[in-house]
Amino acid sequence: MDILVKYAKLLVNYCLEIKSGEKLFISSTTLAEPLVREVYREALSKGAQVEIDLAFRGMSRMFYENASDDQLEYIPTLKSEAMQNFDAYLAIRAPFNLKEDQSIDPAKRAIRSKALKGISEAYFERTASKELKRSLCQYPTQASAQEADMSLEEYQNFVFNACNLFDDNPEQAWLARRASQQKIVDFLNQKDKIRYVGEGTDITFSVKDRIWINSDGQTNMPSGEVFTGPIEDTVNGKVHFSYPAIFMGKEVQGITLHVENGEVKDWSANRGKDILDEVFKIDGARYFGEVAIGTNYNIQQATKNILFDEKIGGTIHMAVGQSYKQTGGTNQSAIHWDMIADMKNGGEIYADGELIYKNGEFTIFAVE
Repeated sequence: MDILVKYAKLLVNYCLEIKSGEKLFISSTTLAEPLVREVYREALSKGAQVEIDLAFRGMSRMFYENASDDQLEYIPTLKSEAMQNFDAYLAIRAPFNLKEDQSIDPAKRAIRSKALKGISEAYFERTASKELKRSLCQYPTQASAQEADMSLEEYQNFVFNACNLFDDNPEQAWLARRASQQKIVDFLNQKDKIRYVGEGTDITFSVKDRIWINSDGQTNMPSGEVFTGPIEDTVNGKVHFSYPAIFMGKEVQGITLHVENGEVKDWSANRGKDILDEVFKIDGARYFGEVAIGTNYNIQQATKNILFDEKIGGTIHMAVGQSYKQTGGTNQSAIHWDMIADMKNGGEIYADGELIYKNGEFTIFAVE
């Protein structure tokens, strides 16, 4: 079977569980047309009503350079309808150029962000309540391969392997991961105080009565993580993020945050501190919306793509900004920015004082 056919079947049948009569909205770029065609074919075979939005090369930059205030404030009709009333949403990342929006006028970006706020709120509300099924995935393009310091062929193999597409039955592989991670989630849902310890890191937080989520490849493909939202004012200590963090196409390296009663009080970076300075001016950005543990051991190198990097087996990550409502988190912000730390060289995780994880692996459960 062609690997894109396998990919499409996984997305339609496992990730989105498309049923006859459901309305599916697909967004991507024209570069992903080979995968979009197969998803379209598979979704039609399941009886879905499918609508597609494909961006072309330079479209975003062209918009910001030429749009008037009225155009910046315009609410896209199809996307608005899809986020409010469709049953499923598939976003396929397939970038032409990962750097093209770096120099966009911040004032224009702010106007656009305000205009899209209602769509964003509908998306978060409906995905949290599971009214809207969604999945985010990657189609390998030259731009992403270059960002990952790989050839296109190497990057294709990396993406497909991370998604278990080389398995005879990718869906069964993801069902096995779901069962494995559920043991971790069930355990952590009984705990209160969590402590991450590693190089430059000693940070604690409470997750009492918060909900740990088993990210098993349905809402993100690939996935492989367990996550929740910490009780906002209980985060205390210092955390160092050893992997690069990307914000609006710009890279920040060697981030260290000092946190008191949930609030980031001080920050530094080996490179890109000016970006942190700007981010922490955003409402809600100094509080954490997520804490998580990466469990996908098919991913072992950073590619500067958070869809993959936050899933690296043997890492933890924390996100400043917006909480996921399904975890019980309450922090609100215009951003949700994940930052990742390697735990494979002496890293430890404690739950209510018990060592449960060391050197990048759980000591109480085996992860498939």
